[in-house]
Amino acid sequence: MKRIAVFASGGGTDFQSVIDANEREKFCEIVALIASKDGIGAIERAKKHGIYTAVFAKRDFPDLEKLYSELTYLLNMQRVDYIVLAGWLKIIPESFIKSFEDRIINIHPSLIPAFCGEGYYGLKVHRAVLEYGAKISGCTVHFVNEVPDGGAIIAQRAVEVKDDDTAETLQARILEQEHELLPYCVKKLCLGKIKKTGRKVVIL
Repeated sequence: MKRIAVFASGGGTDFQSVIDANEREKFCEIVALIASKDGIGAIERAKKHGIYTAVFAKRDFPDLEKLYSELTYLLNMQRVDYIVLAGWLKIIPESFIKSFEDRIINIHPSLIPAFCGEGYYGLKVHRAVLEYGAKISGCTVHFVNEVPDGGAIIAQRAVEVKDDDTAETLQARILEQEHELLPYCVKKLCLGKIKKTGRKVVIL
């Protein structure tokens, strides 16, 4: 069975969606939560489910390469097959991505390639969608490469933007789709049902 580590920087609702799906139908081992700081909700969720947690806070690692070097060592010790970014807000250096090439996936709260890339995260994405006047938004699960939100797309879900939406209401409806799409993609990945050729990804 494939072993995954989940990276989170906030409340951890996407993380929880993977936990819940895996408890309903065991498709992987969640061997670690990697948190970017102390005191976040994701840590409490990990503790509740007996999942090992490690905090890699910026204050403890002023050198980014040092942080990811130690993180790589930990993940290799844990024999991690795949990394799932579920609201991870730290910059990831190219050296780390190359160490886990095609083994890192991320969920982003828009339909890539719209409203994505550096600086687009959380409510900022949904505010940008509303300011632009887009009629459709959604979420995307993709492989991670050296370009922020630039990796091959695995799957997407569309969500209608309503005339009376605020960033918060749009975020809430998109989160509902994230909580279905992310566990689905993690399951398919861990069962060997995702085939990637260049930028083309097929889900079997």
